Amino acid sequence: MKKSEIRKKIFKLRKKIYLKSKYLDTNKIINFLNKKKIKNKIVGGYYPYNYEIDILDILNNLEKKNYRISLPKIEKNNKMNFYSWSFDEPLLINDYGIPEPISKRKVYPEVLLIPLMGFDNEFNRLGYGGGFYDRYLAKKGNSKKILKIGVGFSIQKVSKIPTNQYDVILDNIITEKKIY
Repeated sequence: MKKSEIRKKIFKLRKKIYLKSKYLDTNKIINFLNKKKIKNKIVGGYYPYNYEIDILDILNNLEKKNYRISLPKIEKNNKMNFYSWSFDEPLLINDYGIPEPISKRKVYPEVLLIPLMGFDNEFNRLGYGGGFYDRYLAKKGNSKKILKIGVGFSIQKVSKIPTNQYDVILDNIITEKKIY
């Protein structure tokens, strides 16, 4: 199945179950990060959009536990970078309709919570097709180890995601049911 067909199929499924289970257990993520011995680090999150799993409570709790939070900004030439953000700071809506920090403080997260359109047993991630995360990770991953955690619903798992040389493999995947 082509990536575009998988996206279409999963988007319909995700939209259907979104209101029933749009949150993850915050303690599940925090316990996972503690087991990985990740404390007081910079976490790159995302602002949920288009029926993505809502991680705002997780980010809020991490901030209360002294993690530094950052969100992505889409920049010129379809590049993405992460900028410091706190829950008491405003956000601006970008051209895609996604809230972004107004901060000018670029940061380099050690942990990324990455939204998924789909995933498979090999930790391949299917996104929206823009390549923003793959380009960011290709650029930053060479100079720094980043823990890449995909976040999505269990129904987004497929048998095989078609990949190419630009696709970055995730380290872990967390759904409402399981940690891979």
